[in-house]
Amino acid sequence: MHLTHRIALRPTPEQADYFKRACGTARRVWNWALAEWNRQYAAGQKPNAMALKRQFNAIKYSDPAWLDENGQPWLEGIHRDAHSQPFAHLQKAWKRFFKQIEEGARIAPHDKALRRKLREQGVKLAYPPTFKKKGKCRDSFYVANDKFSVSGQTIRLPKIGDVAMTESLRFEGKILGATVCRSADRWFVAIQVEVPDAVFCRPRKGNGVVGVDLGVKAAATLSTGEVIEAPKPLKAALRRLRIRSRRLSRKLEAAKVAAGFNPKGTLPKGTRLPISSNRQKSAQALARLHARIANIRADFIHKLTTRLCRENQAVVIEDLHVKGMLANDKLARALSDVGFGMIRRQMEYKVKRYGTLLVVADRWYPSSRLCSVCGWKHEALTLRDREWTCPQCGTHHDRDLNAALNLKRLATETALPVASPSGNGGTASERVSAVVGKVTPVRDEHSHRDGSGQEENRAHFCALS
Repeated sequence: MHLTHRIALRPTPEQADYFKRACGTARRVWNWALAEWNRQYAAGQKPNAMALKRQFNAIKYSDPAWLDENGQPWLEGIHRDAHSQPFAHLQKAWKRFFKQIEEGARIAPHDKALRRKLREQGVKLAYPPTFKKKGKCRDSFYVANDKFSVSGQTIRLPKIGDVAMTESLRFEGKILGATVCRSADRWFVAIQVEVPDAVFCRPRKGNGVVGVDLGVKAAATLSTGEVIEAPKPLKAALRRLRIRSRRLSRKLEAAKVAAGFNPKGTLPKGTRLPISSNRQKSAQALARLHARIANIRADFIHKLTTRLCRENQAVVIEDLHVKGMLANDKLARALSDVGFGMIRRQMEYKVKRYGTLLVVADRWYPSSRLCSVCGWKHEALTLRDREWTCPQCGTHHDRDLNAALNLKRLATETALPVASPSGNGGTASERVSAVVGKVTPVRDEHSHRDGSGQEENRAHFCALS
C-alpha cells in the first residue's frame, strides 16, 4: 500500500530560486509536449509520450528556443527529472480523457454558458489537457526515488544538496518518489512510500453505524443527533480578501498604464509587465491569505473524516452533485466554503485504512423528505423548510437529523420503504434498495477476539484495497 507524507521545507534563498526554475521548467516542457501532441494529432498521426520525450531529448540542448541569451543550454542547470516527468503526466491526462469519452462523457464545449447548462442537467463532461500558465497553475516538479535521500529532518536533492525539513519522514518503507511543490510562499515535499499492510491498516475505536447529512448551515449532521459546525474560513476572511485583492488590482492597473496599455483592458498574448517590489509583496500577501483559508478548511475536514472512519464500522453519505450545486449563484460560495467534494474524496481513501464500510446513497434518494419513523414522503418539502411534522404519524422532524437517520438505515437491514409515487398515503412494495441500488447489512462485530471491532480478514481486505 502507498502512503504520502507532505512535509514543509526550509530552503535557503538559493535553493528556493532553484525550486522556482525547476517548476518553470516542468511547466514549459508540459506546454511544449501538449502543443506538439496537438500538432501531430491534427496531422493525422498517433502521438505518444515516449516518442515525444525522445524528440525533445534530441533538441533540448541545441534548439535556439531552449538556449539562454549566451547561447548555452539552460536546461543543464536543472535536474532531468523536472523535464522528463511531464511527458508521463501528459500521457496519463490523455488516457483519462479518452476513458471518460468511452464511458459516455461529452467533450466539454468552449462556450462557458453551454458548459454550465450541461452541468446543471447532470451531463458528465470530459476535459482534454490544457496549457499551463505561470501564476495560474500549481508549481511543482518531480524527483525520482534514486535521486534523493532522507535522513532525519534533512532531504538531499540533486543539484542543490541538503534541504531542511520541518519534521522527519513519518512512514518507514520503500520510497517511491517525491514531488516538490509550492503553496503561496512556502515550499513542501510530498514523499510517497510503499508501506506494509500492518502500517497502512489502523485499528478502529468504535463499531457504530452512522448516517451523515452534509449541509451549509451545519457541515455535518450525524444520525446520533450531533451537529458539527464548519469553521467557514472564507466567510471569516472575506473582508480581508477583498481588501488585498483590490490592492493588487490597483497596482496591476498602474503597471498597465506605465507600459502604455488600457488599465481595464486585456493584455496582448505574450506580454509581460515589469514586476515591482510592491506588486510582488501584495501578490504574496494575497496568496498567503488564500493558503490560510485552504489550510483551515483542510484541517477541519481531515479531523472530521478521520473521526468518522475511526469510530464507526459503517458510514453512510449522499452522492452529492457538487458541480451542479455550485451552479446556484446564491449558494455557491457557502457550498465551496464547506468543501463537500473534499469530504467525499477523503472518506473514500480513509475507509480503506480503518476497514470501514462506506455506503453512498443514490443521488435521488429522498433522505430529507422521507419520514424516518413511518416512511411517509413529504413531496412539498422545500429548501427553506428546516423542520416539518409528518401528518401520518405526527412525528416532528428536524430536516437534517431526519435525513441522517434515513441514511443510517441504508447500512442496516431496517431500511424504510420508499413512498409510493402515486400518493403519500401508501408505500410501494419495493424497499429502498430499488432506489439506492443495494442495502448492505452490517453485522455485529463486537464478539471478535481482537477487541477492535474489525473483521478477521481485515489484513486481506487492506491488501486488496
